[in-house]
Amino acid sequence: MKNVVLFVLLLMASPLVLAQTNLQYKLKEGDVYKVKQEASQVISQEMEGAVHEITNRVSGLLEFQVVKKRDTTFEIDLFFRDLNLQMTSSIQGELMNVNAREVKENDVQSKIFNSLLNEPVHIVLRNNGDILEVTGGDSLVAKMSGASGISDEFSLNMMKKSLEQEFGSEALSNSYEQMTFIYPNAPVRVGDSWKNKYLGKLSADNSWQLEAVTDTSATIRGDARVTMDIAEPMSTMKLAGTQSTWIKTDLHSGFIVSMKVEGTSEGVTIMAQMGNAEIPTRIQSITTYELIQ
Repeated sequence: MKNVVLFVLLLMASPLVLAQTNLQYKLKEGDVYKVKQEASQVISQEMEGAVHEITNRVSGLLEFQVVKKRDTTFEIDLFFRDLNLQMTSSIQGELMNVNAREVKENDVQSKIFNSLLNEPVHIVLRNNGDILEVTGGDSLVAKMSGASGISDEFSLNMMKKSLEQEFGSEALSNSYEQMTFIYPNAPVRVGDSWKNKYLGKLSADNSWQLEAVTDTSATIRGDARVTMDIAEPMSTMKLAGTQSTWIKTDLHSGFIVSMKVEGTSEGVTIMAQMGNAEIPTRIQSITTYELIQ
């Protein structure tokens, strides 16, 4: 009798044990997703026994509009609806404080960042979150540099190169793939793991695990080894470190409900104006994304 009961219990439990979840984007044409983004980054540099800290804070509102659904891809228009940037130095105090919605007459930075609001950037997204193509970023950079009012060609080209680091098509693809490229290529069970990687200024080898599933959502944990290679006209950062990600997604659409990314990297900053001196550098960052229902 005991064996019969055990057999029945195992039979009843087997669908739960074997249940697989197909994690992927299942978007529909006309869907609109608004995401609040918050980011904090602390850059610490040590030189001659003194530590200089630069703190960057970014907050914004992103809107994703699904314009076309294909067999395994989606075409999406991304809009920046709001963007706020603040940069402070432990030595020099506040270096930047911009609310992109507020244009100030004599503030070039406010004009530059206001010009990117409500301009579409077109994304082609695979159903696993891999971004295949981004267009519109380069025209966005041209509009932002034009809004500066700078007429000197050399200064204008320098500004374009700087803006391309963050808002060019390639930079946007690399940046937002960190938010989207989270799914495996096959169904998985709770406890299963999968890997992927993305490249860019921040490159990451990711290992993901499905931690929990409900009727409406999935919880995913990610750990990654990351490298950073950021080249600016006067300096280059070369760092390596780790990154941890916690995600809750909507099973019906595949779109994230919330995401938190924490990372720490260490290495050097190579300063061209100091004879390529290598300055020990550490970056700590926290970024969160939250779907606005």
